[in-house]
Amino acid sequence: MPDRPGSPGFCRRDAPDEGRHGRVGVSGSPGSQRGTPRYRGPALGTPARVPEPPAPARPRRQPARGAWGPWGPWSSCSSSCGDGVALRTRRCLRSTEEEPCTGDPRQYRLCQLQGCPGGSVPFRAMQCSLYDNKPVLGTQARYRWVPFHGAPNVCDLNCLAMGHNFYYTFGRVLDGTRCSPGSSDLCVGGRCLSVGCDGILGSGTQPDACGQCGGGHDTCLFVHRLFQGTDPSSGYFGYMNVTKIPAGATHIKVTDKSRNYLALMTSDGRYVLNGDWSIAWPGPYEVAGTRLHYARDPDGTETLEAPGPTGEDLHVMVLLQEPNPGIEYEFWLPRGHPQPGRVDTSPLRQPQPRGAGSPPPPEPPVTPAPAPPTKPRGSATEPPPRSPPGWSVAGAAAERCGRCRPPKGRSQRIWHFCQSDFVFQGQILAQRLVGQETRYEVEVKTPYRHRFPLVSREYVWVPNTCGCPRLQEGGEYLLMARRHVNYEHTLNRILLQDNGYARPWTPREDRLVREAAQHCPQPRPP
Repeated sequence: MPDRPGSPGFCRRDAPDEGRHGRVGVSGSPGSQRGTPRYRGPALGTPARVPEPPAPARPRRQPARGAWGPWGPWSSCSSSCGDGVALRTRRCLRSTEEEPCTGDPRQYRLCQLQGCPGGSVPFRAMQCSLYDNKPVLGTQARYRWVPFHGAPNVCDLNCLAMGHNFYYTFGRVLDGTRCSPGSSDLCVGGRCLSVGCDGILGSGTQPDACGQCGGGHDTCLFVHRLFQGTDPSSGYFGYMNVTKIPAGATHIKVTDKSRNYLALMTSDGRYVLNGDWSIAWPGPYEVAGTRLHYARDPDGTETLEAPGPTGEDLHVMVLLQEPNPGIEYEFWLPRGHPQPGRVDTSPLRQPQPRGAGSPPPPEPPVTPAPAPPTKPRGSATEPPPRSPPGWSVAGAAAERCGRCRPPKGRSQRIWHFCQSDFVFQGQILAQRLVGQETRYEVEVKTPYRHRFPLVSREYVWVPNTCGCPRLQEGGEYLLMARRHVNYEHTLNRILLQDNGYARPWTPREDRLVREAAQHCPQPRPP
């Protein structure tokens, strides 16, 4: 630490010499000294005299204290730009018999002005520069001074001599000087004071959990619950609603300790985090007027934290990949605010996640096909698409299932063949609804094209539960699908879009698909 020769205010205080003054004390016990009187009780048969209790002392009358007068007007700001302080005072009104008032006759508040122009000298550095090239230390030596922040009292004007290893203290800093770089506390009268939420320095007023300045926690309601929703009957894969965080919530924290992924949706159905089967990177996100921090540890623990208050409702969801061990969430609400219900998983009260998978590819230009001949009156019309097992009317309305539209024509076949990552003949072994998707177990018989490894047994995923495209168990199909990998490479699967190419396999279809391979553009040499 640099020395500080000649620094005013530093003096040496010698400790008292205990060797010249004997230490006062008593040695031994009272009964061990000769001549020490011992207490003897009353003689036998003599009644003991009980002393009378002392009369209660009269309470001493406290002298009256004076009363404070009204506060005066605020002074002008101590700075012309950036941070500064303003002062106001009050007088103690009392007579000669009254005690002085308790409290401070001065009060300071923070005044924040427009930012100082670029290249301006910091306030503390400007104060040190006032002593440049002036004689100090009782000599004619002259120095240039810069702020020194290693001294004990941060509200002293401690300045370091440039090119030397000592600093000098030029009294106190001016009011409104920051206590240290990066701190919001200010020096006033040589003391470092923090700014309360009311703008008054040293008031100690803090916002309560609901963000109200100076309010008590009795005005807030703390919501702390554990979501242990059961897994969907279709399996451990897909999105599930956890809870709704109402607008105005503060100090939000959601924690999940599993291989599942937390997801977040706004009130208009827009995903903010981990939606549409895409896992986002940890970090800060701006949502609902607050800053959300998303963290994910190597052991799988996830947390969502936001100070709030939120400007709109937020819906917490979870992308299940294994059984739900429990999701803990907490937040604060202003008292009287509508609370979320204990059971928040009803699809009638919460928005449902949108369809999974990547968006469908754009349709290529197709030559209009001739219109089919009109059917005579009274003939049977095409039946509506079959609903898969477990499909409900509410689910159909949520997914908006319509008529399946399989691709047709030579141009469609060529386009799908050239754009797909997997083209193969497969037999459907099993079908299962998993969350918002349909999973098919397929036996791969004849691979025609695959950009990635393909084994004899594969799962093929369709991002809907509407039965489009229509695949029957036991049937053999010619399938053209894409590879779907999320950002973190935790999902690697074969995805067949609802408008993807899936036609029953026939020898003619085998010939046509082999002809389509001749029309794909050849990759350019590197």
